[in-house]
Amino acid sequence: MDTEAQPTERDRTSLPESPGPEERSRSSLPTRIAEWLPGGRVTLTLFACLAFLLLLSTFVVQPFQIPSGSMEQGLRIGDRVLVNKLVYRFGAGPGRGDVIVFDGTGYFGDGDYIKRVVGVGGDHVVCCTKQGRIEVNGRAVDESAFLYPGDSASSVPFDIVVPPGTLFVLGDHRSDSSDSRDHLGSPGGGMIPVGDVIGRADWIIWPYRHWTHLTRPSAYARVPAAAGGAHG
Repeated sequence: MDTEAQPTERDRTSLPESPGPEERSRSSLPTRIAEWLPGGRVTLTLFACLAFLLLLSTFVVQPFQIPSGSMEQGLRIGDRVLVNKLVYRFGAGPGRGDVIVFDGTGYFGDGDYIKRVVGVGGDHVVCCTKQGRIEVNGRAVDESAFLYPGDSASSVPFDIVVPPGTLFVLGDHRSDSSDSRDHLGSPGGGMIPVGDVIGRADWIIWPYRHWTHLTRPSAYARVPAAAGGAHG
């Protein structure tokens, strides 16, 4: 018995028809552009890829190169990190322990900087305790998991309350970092406005031997909320 399916009249009427004038004009637009460009479709495809990467870099993620040793030993000179630019746009702001990239113009100097958030708006940050640790909202923070070996929490004592909408930031290599401590007497008191944060560094993507997902240290999870209700 011949069991091969045969097209029915319904099948025949549902077959695609030749495109009408409107469909032809729409589909021919990329072809016309490709014909106009030197290199044709290859050049058009390249431009499309570049436009996609530009949008991605502008609004979603952006690579940054580490220029100094201020965040060693976790981030080394020449490392490239991938910065998440959306993470703070549709939810909570930067939290204690996050590694952020920010525009330091007018606060730290021209250019972008990468530091770790130690205090958020409303936090009372003190250094140092009798054990040589930074204290946030009355809780000592054990920074041994990321602090550069041999460094103290800070050679500069401070006792500050972080103003709302700003951040107190430090480098992990405290003896080789210019950070909020060095600008306590400057305009803004060394604090970084949350609005100047570009994003959170989530991954080390180069060199490949150093590929790492950057996470918030657990030590900050035990820090209580500030008296005004700020959370990290």
